[in-house]
Amino acid sequence: MIPRGLHVEPRDAVPIWKQIEEGMRRLVASGSLKPESAVPSVRDLARDLQVNPATVVRAYQHLVEAGLLVVKRGEGTFVSASIPAVPRAERSRALGEGALRYASTAVTVGATRDEAARALDAAFSRLAPGKEGERK
Repeated sequence: MIPRGLHVEPRDAVPIWKQIEEGMRRLVASGSLKPESAVPSVRDLARDLQVNPATVVRAYQHLVEAGLLVVKRGEGTFVSASIPAVPRAERSRALGEGALRYASTAVTVGATRDEAARALDAAFSRLAPGKEGERK
């Protein structure tokens, strides 16, 4: 069964494996997929999303390499017990790439900078309550 909130858009310019990876990251960040919970098998998720199993394998491999998923031989794939620390340089690179995608979307839909900032703040609050931090 597909985790609620995970979907792919074949016509999107973002590769399907990346859509799956980002969707799983979002589900982990939001708490929809709890630490140590099982995720769908490659075969099941590929069938439910109507994609090639190799596409799901690629997304899962990236998530395993990032430390968000762990594979237990003979048992399946699970959400890691804790989200791993990401080195500052890698975190900065990932944030920069994501920020550029978000800003591109905001600009193309005609949003103002303030609208985009409010939407980002609201999304961050939904996904990571208690991690507000300081805005500089």
